[in-house]
Amino acid sequence: MPLSEHEQRLLEQMERALYAEDPKFASSLRSAAPRPGGRRRAIIGVLTALVGVGLLVTGAATSLVVVGVLGFVVMLGGTFLVVITLRPQPAAPAAAPGRPAASPKAAKASKSGFMDRVEERFRKRREGDGA
Repeated sequence: MPLSEHEQRLLEQMERALYAEDPKFASSLRSAAPRPGGRRRAIIGVLTALVGVGLLVTGAATSLVVVGVLGFVVMLGGTFLVVITLRPQPAAPAAAPGRPAASPKAAKASKSGFMDRVEERFRKRREGDGA
């Protein structure tokens, strides 16, 4: 059942207010589109990991090191496939209604690391004490 025009306007106003109040929270609520074929890859990864466990146990039971190592590698590959497939992808940063999108340079500046912030604080402290 589609929303009426009044309900759509109210929803848009609520979205703008949420984004204006807390943009980080609002962007975290945006969900990424599921990957096509993701469920199939996850199932294949689980089955591959189980085959790897079987090979690992077989290698240990028969004292064949090559089979055990191969089983471990197959199990590791299957587990990696599952983890990569099920990891949520971050949504592309969308500009809030009425706001321009942030430039890549500004986005990089806002994502400065811990050490950059510490260095900046140290630099400000030194400049303040030396003046």
